[in-house]
Amino acid sequence: MQKLRNIAIIAHVDHGKTTLVDKMILAGHILRDNAKTSGELILDNNDLERERGITILSKNVSVIYKDYKINIIDTPGHADFGGEVERVLNMCDGVLLLVDAFEGTMPQTRFVLQKALALGKKPIVVINKVDKPNCRPEVVNEQVFDLMFTLNATEEQLDYKTIYGSAKQGWMSHKWNERTDSIVPLLDAIIDEIPEPATVEGTPQMLITSLEYSSYTGRIAVGKVTRGSLKAGQNVTLAKRDGVTMQKCKIKDLMVFEGLGKKKVEEVPCGEICAIMGIEGFEIGDTICDYENPEPLPPIAIDEPTMSMLFTINNSPFFGKDGKYVTSRHIKERLDRELEKNLALRVTPGPSADSFNVFGRGVLHLSVLIETMRREGYELQVGQPRVIVKEIDGKKCEPIEEMTVDCPESYSGTVIELATKRKGTLRNMESNGDRVRLEFDIPSRGIIGLRSNMLTATAGEAIMTHRLKDFEPWVGEIEMRTNGSIISGETGTAYAYSIDKLQDRGRFFISPMDQVYEGQVIGEHTRQNDITVNVTKSKQLTNMRASGSDDKAVITPPKVFTLEEALEYIKEDEYVEVTPHAMRLRKILLHEVDRKRASK
Repeated sequence: MQKLRNIAIIAHVDHGKTTLVDKMILAGHILRDNAKTSGELILDNNDLERERGITILSKNVSVIYKDYKINIIDTPGHADFGGEVERVLNMCDGVLLLVDAFEGTMPQTRFVLQKALALGKKPIVVINKVDKPNCRPEVVNEQVFDLMFTLNATEEQLDYKTIYGSAKQGWMSHKWNERTDSIVPLLDAIIDEIPEPATVEGTPQMLITSLEYSSYTGRIAVGKVTRGSLKAGQNVTLAKRDGVTMQKCKIKDLMVFEGLGKKKVEEVPCGEICAIMGIEGFEIGDTICDYENPEPLPPIAIDEPTMSMLFTINNSPFFGKDGKYVTSRHIKERLDRELEKNLALRVTPGPSADSFNVFGRGVLHLSVLIETMRREGYELQVGQPRVIVKEIDGKKCEPIEEMTVDCPESYSGTVIELATKRKGTLRNMESNGDRVRLEFDIPSRGIIGLRSNMLTATAGEAIMTHRLKDFEPWVGEIEMRTNGSIISGETGTAYAYSIDKLQDRGRFFISPMDQVYEGQVIGEHTRQNDITVNVTKSKQLTNMRASGSDDKAVITPPKVFTLEEALEYIKEDEYVEVTPHAMRLRKILLHEVDRKRASK
């Protein structure tokens, strides 16, 4: 019987979780020495994760060290993917808290650590990136202790072990200024500090905390056996989340995680993380228990969503040109599939038959879903993100976030001004060298569209992160985007001649020779009102030469939006049209006459 350790790696975005897991994988000699992937972010295996350099889905791997098997779970750092983190913490017995030696503890570190401490997990603190210039490992270690203390950690949790090192260079040590040549001190600390999973005798119990999908065998349930043991071919009961429904079923195959893959086994002992095949109709939070006397475990508690967006079919004049799935049936089926594994998502029917209200954790959470759908060949339109408003004790309440902004000292005034305009309250301000860290409480509504303004105002220097604090009373109206839109009045090809003549009216989002349609938003007006223009007019050719009419057109490059920026930019009467190869902004009512009628 192998000795087991189950750990999850938690940290703020970009503090090096996935890089550390890579090094552990290499230390465990799982890959062939000449394997191609042994370089960069082995676990971030979907395109979106590699492009953005963030982890979106949590993943399991295992490493054999000495004669111990260490099950490692890599978790996302963004609070928007908190649904992923809450689930997987149920599978581990301890956590590695990774902190950047320069940045110190950040809002999302706090978010994930709070969840782990509340579940009673034992932490090991890893202070990463000590090879960076001007790092301050001792100060950061103090910060972590203070943070744990404020999060009500127990005596045992506060008596944690600290390891220093650089995951990128592949070394870890007990002292930050004594460099070693491997990550062995960390692996030893995991074996010494993290408790072995408890072995509980009795009837089997396993909470389903994650699911995988295989096109051969269908859905696979993943979880940790908390009592008894499971055998292949055993009859079991599936107890649903509601605590009432019980389904009888049979385990077809059992697998445990080995290296980057899985291997079939006949029996899974208590404390091991395993994958089960052959069980139908399960959801995350259900319990697999004894056939005769089922005893369900309490289901996973998940934080509520804070934002909603309207998803609807693409009905613009250019619909169906480059997407495979365009009908409302396709969109509904895709959202239903997403609901099975994305715990923090909710979907309700929209105001019309072909629209859906989709609720999520934040703009990033929803934009990752839209981006994934777009790449799979879906065409859809998305409305403006809206925060969820609740009534608590007869008062209208909205989500309030804790926002941290790191910026050079010279820009601190600009940042404070931008945040207070959006009803933000400055809670704390501390200098570190020539940079300042500002902490605000700000409504979620105020954060929508703030990032791009903040980057422009600070010449790209500001680093902004935020996490949900709580629902608090409504703070009143917030001034959002003040400029109107430039709207195309005709369908056709945009010509440089027309764009050149209209450039003094505002900034364009399109290039010459782009196809446009009536009602498409093609630029931002310099004033507050919307303006309809014709960019499809070409220069009339005559056989007369006149001075001044043959000047060449000089066109400013158009502003190109990312998906998040577009979602945060649009107004209430606008949609973002998303297709596999294009993204356009448009008015909901395409004809100018209809818009004028509606405004009356």
